[in-house]
Amino acid sequence: MLTYLIRRLFAAAVMLVVIMVVVFSIFFLVPKWVGVDIATSFVGKQADPAAVEAVRTKLGLGEPIYVQVWEFFKGIFAGRTYAAGGDVTHCSAPCFGYSFRSEQAIWPVLTDRLPVTLGLALGAALLWLVFGVAAGVLSALKRGTLWDRGAMVVALGGVSLPIYFTGLLSLAIFSYGLGWIDGQYVPLEESFSGWLGGMILPWVTLAFLYAAMYARITRATMLEILGEDYIRTARAKGLREQVVIGKHAMRSTMTPILTMLGMDLGALIGGAILTETTFSLPGLGQAVLNAIKTQDLPIILGVTLITSLAVLLANLVVDILYAVIDPRVRLA
Repeated sequence: MLTYLIRRLFAAAVMLVVIMVVVFSIFFLVPKWVGVDIATSFVGKQADPAAVEAVRTKLGLGEPIYVQVWEFFKGIFAGRTYAAGGDVTHCSAPCFGYSFRSEQAIWPVLTDRLPVTLGLALGAALLWLVFGVAAGVLSALKRGTLWDRGAMVVALGGVSLPIYFTGLLSLAIFSYGLGWIDGQYVPLEESFSGWLGGMILPWVTLAFLYAAMYARITRATMLEILGEDYIRTARAKGLREQVVIGKHAMRSTMTPILTMLGMDLGALIGGAILTETTFSLPGLGQAVLNAIKTQDLPIILGVTLITSLAVLLANLVVDILYAVIDPRVRLA
């Protein structure tokens, strides 16, 4: 098991380096290919040529791409100094770049907004796992009943309705209409009750979409597994139905669920743009949206790398959980 874990950690580290090189190259090579000057986009088209050249020198945009990648990679661990003549700006480690639009390092921006996105993703994931998997299992066990048909109709509605519709609808009903929930985000360190009140609607809205997908995949997987020979053998041995379902069927059902969870949770940690925009949450999704509007490439690059890291870590945890719930993985 330890060898398996070390091998997966090494593969994840190599993949992260490859992603960093590819993403950095895309962000700083593609604009050149289409004739866009990054330095000009930072200081504005009407800026003095000397100012544009100073930014180009300070960012190292005139260096070969492999030098830029190395400086960026080295800055994550050792910090980086941006200098052009007497203008010197130091970015402390971990340095994920420096935004010359907002005149601040990228890492503090990411760490300031990451807790909001983490709270949104983890809270919603807990809700959609509990309710989505439970609804899927019950639908499989009660196949063809009124519950099964009703649950799948609700799941189909959850998959079909976009977040910006269900989010605005929930705000209109529970916040503006009934006044049960304030709907305004409050930092956790200021007030737990205020933070909880501001996160309930985003959690439920996001969980409604994903719970619907998890219910459908859980139902389909459970129906397939209930027809397997080892399930019939367990029942023939006289095991209680709760043991057959809970110990045997559920362990096999959780394999595709964990795969989906790793991908979905990792992507959401990179920022749920629609949800954060609908509920005005100051998370990574909002940061990306604002950066796109202002063409602030360093912030977009930083969030992209954070998203990649989150997906890799989530999938690493999923691989470890595979070994916990499926003995065949440990034996292999």
